[in-house]
Amino acid sequence: MSNYLVAMEAAWLVRDVEDIDDAIGVAVSEAGKRLNDKDKEYVEVEVGVTGCPACGEPFDSAFIAADTALVGLLLEIDVFNADGEKHASRIAKSEVGGALRDVPLSVIDVVETEGDEEEEAEA
Repeated sequence: MSNYLVAMEAAWLVRDVEDIDDAIGVAVSEAGKRLNDKDKEYVEVEVGVTGCPACGEPFDSAFIAADTALVGLLLEIDVFNADGEKHASRIAKSEVGGALRDVPLSVIDVVETEGDEEEEAEA
C-alpha cells in the first residue's frame, strides 16, 4: 500500500460576475468551503492554468461570457494506503466528488509520495 498525491481539474461555474479576478476568487472560495470543513483542510484548491494556443504561455483558466464565468480549478488531495494509481484516483474522485456534486472532475496527475519514516522502517 502506498500514498499518492492526486491532482484533479474541476469546471466551476460562477454567475453574475464582470471581472475575471472576481470570478476566480468566488470559485476558489466556494470550492474551498464545500471541500474543507473548519476542523480539517485536506484538499488544496487553486486556479488552474491553460496554455495559450498561439504562444504556449500559461494563463489562468477562466472565461467570462454574458456575466457568467467558467473557472478551471486545480484540486490536490493526498490519498493514503491505496493499492495503486487507479485505486488512488478512484478514492480521490469519490472524496472530492461527494462534496462537489454536479461539478465535472477529471484526474490529471497521480504521483506516488513517500510514506512516513515509521512505515518505511516497519517494512
